[in-house]
Amino acid sequence: MTDLDVQAAVRAKYGKIAKTAGRTGCCGPTTCGCGDPITSDLYSDAETSTLPAGAVAVSLGCGNPTALAQLEPGQTVVDLGSGGGIDVLLSARRVGPTGKVYGLDMTDEMLALARENQRTAGTTNVEFLQGTIDRIPMPDNAVDVIISNCVINLSTDKDAVLREAYRVLKPGGRLAVSDVIVRGAVPAEVRRSMELWVGCVAGALEERDYASKLRAAGFIEVQLEPWRIYRIEDARAILTEVGLDVDRLAREVEGRFASAFIRARKPRA
Repeated sequence: MTDLDVQAAVRAKYGKIAKTAGRTGCCGPTTCGCGDPITSDLYSDAETSTLPAGAVAVSLGCGNPTALAQLEPGQTVVDLGSGGGIDVLLSARRVGPTGKVYGLDMTDEMLALARENQRTAGTTNVEFLQGTIDRIPMPDNAVDVIISNCVINLSTDKDAVLREAYRVLKPGGRLAVSDVIVRGAVPAEVRRSMELWVGCVAGALEERDYASKLRAAGFIEVQLEPWRIYRIEDARAILTEVGLDVDRLAREVEGRFASAFIRARKPRA
Protein backbone atom coordinates (compact mmCIF):
# COMPACT_ATOMS: atom_id res chain seq x y z
CA MET A 1 0.00 0.00 0.00
CA THR A 2 1.82 3.11 -1.23
CA ASP A 3 1.14 6.73 -0.36
CA LEU A 4 -0.28 7.26 -3.84
CA ASP A 5 -2.55 4.21 -3.51
CA VAL A 6 -4.06 5.52 -0.29
CA GLN A 7 -4.38 9.07 -1.61
CA ALA A 8 -6.13 7.83 -4.77
CA ALA A 9 -8.49 5.69 -2.72
CA VAL A 10 -9.30 8.59 -0.41
CA ARG A 11 -9.99 10.90 -3.37
CA ALA A 12 -12.24 8.32 -5.00
CA LYS A 13 -14.25 7.47 -1.90
CA TYR A 14 -14.78 10.99 -0.63
CA GLY A 15 -15.46 12.30 -4.12
CA LYS A 16 -18.25 9.74 -4.38
CA ILE A 17 -19.58 10.70 -0.96
CA ALA A 18 -19.74 14.37 -2.02
CA LYS A 19 -21.76 13.39 -5.09
CA THR A 20 -24.17 11.24 -3.04
CA ALA A 21 -24.41 13.51 -0.01
CA GLY A 22 -26.42 12.00 2.84
CA ARG A 23 -26.42 8.42 1.58
CA THR A 24 -22.93 7.30 2.60
CA GLY A 25 -21.12 7.53 5.94
CA CYS A 26 -17.45 7.90 6.80
CA CYS A 27 -16.82 4.26 7.52
CA GLY A 28 -19.26 2.44 5.27
CA PRO A 29 -22.57 2.61 3.43
CA THR A 30 -24.58 4.06 6.29
CA THR A 31 -26.16 7.46 6.71
CA CYS A 32 -24.09 9.76 8.91
CA GLY A 33 -25.66 10.16 12.32
CA CYS A 34 -27.99 7.16 11.97
CA GLY A 35 -26.22 4.30 13.66
CA ASP A 36 -22.67 4.75 12.41
CA PRO A 37 -20.68 4.20 15.64
CA ILE A 38 -18.04 6.75 14.67
CA THR A 39 -19.91 9.62 13.03
CA SER A 40 -23.20 9.76 14.95
CA ASP A 41 -24.31 12.27 17.58
CA LEU A 42 -21.39 14.65 17.30
CA TYR A 43 -23.18 18.00 17.01
CA SER A 44 -26.07 19.55 18.87
CA ASP A 45 -29.32 20.52 17.16
CA ALA A 46 -28.50 24.12 17.99
CA GLU A 47 -25.27 23.86 16.00
CA THR A 48 -26.73 22.16 12.94
CA SER A 49 -30.20 23.69 12.71
CA THR A 50 -29.07 26.78 10.81
CA LEU A 51 -26.44 25.08 8.64
CA PRO A 52 -27.03 24.08 5.01
CA ALA A 53 -28.34 20.53 4.68
CA GLY A 54 -25.46 19.70 2.35
CA ALA A 55 -22.92 20.43 5.09
CA VAL A 56 -24.72 18.36 7.71
CA ALA A 57 -25.29 15.45 5.32
CA VAL A 58 -21.56 14.88 4.86
CA SER A 59 -20.39 15.50 8.41
CA LEU A 60 -17.98 12.57 8.26
CA GLY A 61 -15.90 13.22 11.36
CA CYS A 62 -15.38 11.45 14.65
CA GLY A 63 -15.81 14.40 17.01
CA ASN A 64 -16.59 18.10 17.22
CA PRO A 65 -13.31 20.00 17.04
CA THR A 66 -15.07 23.36 16.95
CA ALA A 67 -16.27 22.78 20.51
CA LEU A 68 -12.85 21.46 21.52
CA ALA A 69 -10.87 24.35 20.08
CA GLN A 70 -12.32 27.17 22.23
CA LEU A 71 -12.19 29.59 19.32
CA GLU A 72 -12.27 33.32 19.92
CA PRO A 73 -13.35 36.33 17.83
CA GLY A 74 -10.68 37.57 15.46
CA GLN A 75 -8.71 34.33 15.23
CA THR A 76 -7.45 32.72 12.03
CA VAL A 77 -8.25 29.01 11.78
CA VAL A 78 -7.54 26.26 9.26
CA ASP A 79 -9.45 22.99 9.04
CA LEU A 80 -7.31 20.16 7.64
CA GLY A 81 -9.48 17.96 5.44
CA SER A 82 -12.54 20.20 5.57
CA GLY A 83 -14.88 18.00 3.50
CA GLY A 84 -18.32 19.51 3.08
CA GLY A 85 -17.43 22.41 5.35
CA ILE A 86 -19.43 21.80 8.53
CA ASP A 87 -16.55 22.56 10.90
CA VAL A 88 -15.43 25.53 8.81
CA LEU A 89 -18.89 27.08 8.94
CA LEU A 90 -19.24 26.45 12.68
CA SER A 91 -15.77 27.93 13.27
CA ALA A 92 -16.63 30.99 11.20
CA ARG A 93 -19.44 31.78 13.62
CA ARG A 94 -17.07 31.59 16.56
CA VAL A 95 -14.28 33.76 15.15
CA GLY A 96 -16.77 36.32 13.84
CA PRO A 97 -16.38 38.91 11.08
CA THR A 98 -12.92 39.95 12.27
CA GLY A 99 -11.65 36.35 12.03
CA LYS A 100 -10.99 34.06 9.09
CA VAL A 101 -11.40 30.31 8.57
CA TYR A 102 -9.70 28.31 5.83
CA GLY A 103 -10.84 24.86 4.79
CA LEU A 104 -8.25 22.65 3.12
CA ASP A 105 -9.26 19.61 1.06
CA MET A 106 -7.75 17.69 -1.86
CA THR A 107 -11.00 16.40 -3.37
CA ASP A 108 -12.57 18.47 -6.16
CA GLU A 109 -16.09 17.27 -5.41
CA MET A 110 -15.84 18.05 -1.71
CA LEU A 111 -14.47 21.52 -2.42
CA ALA A 112 -17.34 22.21 -4.82
CA LEU A 113 -19.86 21.03 -2.22
CA ALA A 114 -18.21 23.09 0.54
CA ARG A 115 -18.25 26.24 -1.57
CA GLU A 116 -21.90 25.66 -2.40
CA ASN A 117 -22.62 25.27 1.32
CA GLN A 118 -20.73 28.48 2.02
CA ARG A 119 -22.85 30.35 -0.53
CA THR A 120 -26.04 28.89 0.93
CA ALA A 121 -25.02 29.90 4.43
CA GLY A 122 -23.99 33.38 3.29
CA THR A 123 -20.71 33.09 5.19
CA THR A 124 -18.10 35.61 4.05
CA ASN A 125 -15.15 35.03 6.43
CA VAL A 126 -14.34 31.63 4.89
CA GLU A 127 -12.04 30.45 2.11
CA PHE A 128 -11.63 26.90 0.80
CA LEU A 129 -8.22 25.84 -0.49
CA GLN A 130 -7.19 22.83 -2.55
CA GLY A 131 -4.23 20.83 -1.32
CA THR A 132 -3.04 17.98 0.85
CA ILE A 133 -2.62 18.12 4.60
CA ASP A 134 1.05 17.09 4.40
CA ARG A 135 1.77 20.15 2.21
CA ILE A 136 -0.43 22.91 3.55
CA PRO A 137 -0.59 25.79 1.00
CA MET A 138 -0.14 28.53 3.59
CA PRO A 139 2.85 30.56 4.82
CA ASP A 140 4.75 30.00 8.05
CA ASN A 141 3.24 31.35 11.30
CA ALA A 142 -0.09 32.12 9.61
CA VAL A 143 -2.86 30.75 11.85
CA ASP A 144 -3.93 30.77 15.48
CA VAL A 145 -5.66 27.40 15.58
CA ILE A 146 -5.61 24.21 13.50
CA ILE A 147 -8.61 21.90 13.64
CA SER A 148 -9.25 18.61 11.88
CA ASN A 149 -11.91 15.94 12.13
CA CYS A 150 -11.07 12.28 11.48
CA VAL A 151 -8.64 13.12 8.66
CA ILE A 152 -5.06 12.94 9.96
CA ASN A 153 -5.46 9.18 10.39
CA LEU A 154 -6.03 8.90 6.62
CA SER A 155 -2.53 10.17 5.83
CA THR A 156 0.31 7.69 5.33
CA ASP A 157 2.87 10.34 6.40
CA LYS A 158 1.55 11.66 9.68
CA ASP A 159 4.96 13.05 10.66
CA ALA A 160 4.81 15.36 7.62
CA VAL A 161 1.25 16.41 8.51
CA LEU A 162 2.22 17.33 12.05
CA ARG A 163 5.36 19.16 10.91
CA GLU A 164 3.25 21.17 8.49
CA ALA A 165 0.70 21.94 11.20
CA TYR A 166 3.51 23.17 13.43
CA ARG A 167 4.96 25.30 10.60
CA VAL A 168 1.79 27.21 9.77
CA LEU A 169 0.81 27.86 13.39
CA LYS A 170 1.82 31.14 14.95
CA PRO A 171 4.03 30.92 18.04
CA GLY A 172 1.67 30.03 20.85
CA GLY A 173 -0.87 28.68 18.36
CA ARG A 174 -2.90 25.59 19.13
CA LEU A 175 -3.73 22.26 17.51
CA ALA A 176 -7.18 20.96 18.49
CA VAL A 177 -8.28 17.95 16.48
CA SER A 178 -10.59 14.97 16.66
CA ASP A 179 -9.17 11.71 15.39
CA VAL A 180 -9.41 7.94 15.69
CA ILE A 181 -6.66 6.35 17.78
CA VAL A 182 -5.62 2.79 18.59
CA ARG A 183 -5.23 1.49 22.11
CA GLY A 184 -3.06 -1.63 21.86
CA ALA A 185 -2.23 -4.24 19.21
CA VAL A 186 -4.52 -4.61 16.17
CA PRO A 187 -4.79 -7.65 13.86
CA ALA A 188 -2.75 -7.40 10.66
CA GLU A 189 -5.85 -7.98 8.51
CA VAL A 190 -7.33 -4.74 9.80
CA ARG A 191 -4.16 -2.76 9.14
CA ARG A 192 -3.95 -4.11 5.60
CA SER A 193 -7.53 -3.37 4.66
CA MET A 194 -7.75 -0.44 2.23
CA GLU A 195 -11.48 -0.14 2.89
CA LEU A 196 -10.90 0.37 6.59
CA TRP A 197 -7.99 2.75 5.94
CA VAL A 198 -10.15 4.99 3.81
CA GLY A 199 -12.96 4.54 6.34
CA CYS A 200 -10.98 6.12 9.22
CA VAL A 201 -9.91 3.02 11.15
CA ALA A 202 -6.88 1.18 9.81
CA GLY A 203 -4.64 4.24 9.46
CA ALA A 204 -5.15 5.28 13.07
CA LEU A 205 -2.08 5.75 15.26
CA GLU A 206 -1.55 4.08 18.60
CA GLU A 207 -2.14 6.76 21.21
CA ARG A 208 1.43 6.79 22.56
CA ASP A 209 2.78 7.04 19.01
CA TYR A 210 0.47 9.97 18.32
CA ALA A 211 1.76 11.83 21.37
CA SER A 212 5.36 10.99 20.45
CA LYS A 213 4.95 12.28 16.90
CA LEU A 214 3.41 15.53 18.13
CA ARG A 215 6.35 16.13 20.45
CA ALA A 216 8.83 15.22 17.70
CA ALA A 217 7.21 17.88 15.50
CA GLY A 218 7.89 20.43 18.24
CA PHE A 219 4.54 20.61 20.04
CA ILE A 220 4.21 20.98 23.80
CA GLU A 221 1.31 20.49 26.22
CA VAL A 222 0.26 17.37 24.32
CA GLN A 223 -2.99 15.79 25.51
CA LEU A 224 -4.98 12.84 24.10
CA GLU A 225 -8.41 12.29 25.58
CA PRO A 226 -10.31 9.20 24.34
CA TRP A 227 -14.00 10.00 24.66
CA ARG A 228 -15.81 7.34 22.60
CA ILE A 229 -14.37 3.82 22.82
CA TYR A 230 -15.70 1.34 20.25
CA ARG A 231 -17.03 -1.89 21.70
CA ILE A 232 -17.42 -5.31 20.16
CA GLU A 233 -20.68 -4.60 18.35
CA ASP A 234 -19.22 -1.43 16.85
CA ALA A 235 -16.26 -3.46 15.61
CA ARG A 236 -18.59 -6.16 14.30
CA ALA A 237 -20.44 -3.64 12.12
CA ILE A 238 -17.21 -2.17 10.72
CA LEU A 239 -15.62 -5.55 9.98
CA THR A 240 -18.74 -6.99 8.36
CA GLU A 241 -18.92 -4.09 5.90
CA VAL A 242 -15.56 -5.04 4.39
CA GLY A 243 -16.00 -8.81 4.45
CA LEU A 244 -13.55 -9.75 7.20
CA ASP A 245 -14.05 -12.72 9.56
CA VAL A 246 -16.19 -11.04 12.20
CA ASP A 247 -16.34 -13.86 14.71
CA ARG A 248 -12.58 -14.32 14.64
CA LEU A 249 -11.58 -10.65 14.67
CA ALA A 250 -14.29 -8.78 16.53
CA ARG A 251 -13.05 -9.69 20.01
CA GLU A 252 -9.49 -8.88 19.01
CA VAL A 253 -10.47 -5.28 18.31
CA GLU A 254 -12.82 -4.91 21.28
CA GLY A 255 -12.02 -1.54 22.86
CA ARG A 256 -8.90 -1.05 20.71
CA PHE A 257 -10.23 1.86 18.63
CA ALA A 258 -11.49 5.14 20.04
CA SER A 259 -12.39 8.65 19.02
CA ALA A 260 -10.14 11.09 20.84
CA PHE A 261 -9.76 14.80 21.39
CA ILE A 262 -6.13 15.75 20.73
CA ARG A 263 -4.63 19.02 21.91
CA ALA A 264 -1.16 20.51 21.60
CA ARG A 265 0.48 23.92 21.42
CA LYS A 266 3.36 25.48 19.50
CA PRO A 267 5.77 27.15 21.94
CA ARG A 268 5.84 30.92 22.04
CA ALA A 269 8.89 32.54 20.48
